[in-house]
Amino acid sequence: MRIGELARRAGTTTRTLRYYESRGLLPARRGDNGYRTYDEDDLKLLRQIRTLQDFGFELEETRPFVECLRAGHPEGDSCPASLVIYRHKLAELDTLIEQLTSVRAQVGAQLARAEAAVPGGPEPKCELGGHA
Repeated sequence: MRIGELARRAGTTTRTLRYYESRGLLPARRGDNGYRTYDEDDLKLLRQIRTLQDFGFELEETRPFVECLRAGHPEGDSCPASLVIYRHKLAELDTLIEQLTSVRAQVGAQLARAEAAVPGGPEPKCELGGHA
């Protein structure tokens, strides 16, 4: 298939595909006519990249998965380098969850303090953004 069809089937743009090609993530094959040509394996590579990016992986973090697929592993995540990236991403997510949990606790404490400051009293007027 040509680049336009691959982009359409992958739900992306030809510009994105050219960028992936320039980064070495998508093979740069050309037919006798000089047009880029792609096959179903390339579509599978793109779907893997897009899924990982939807999960928050940086583009470069998808490289081990792409290389694993190219090596013939059906899912792209059973190679040692892919497992390392998974572990790194999980550690990163755990850190973010801890940070968000801490911020949530702080905001909850501030809310409780603010609510306790006006028990039964009149609701304070707030002027945000210059509104009267």
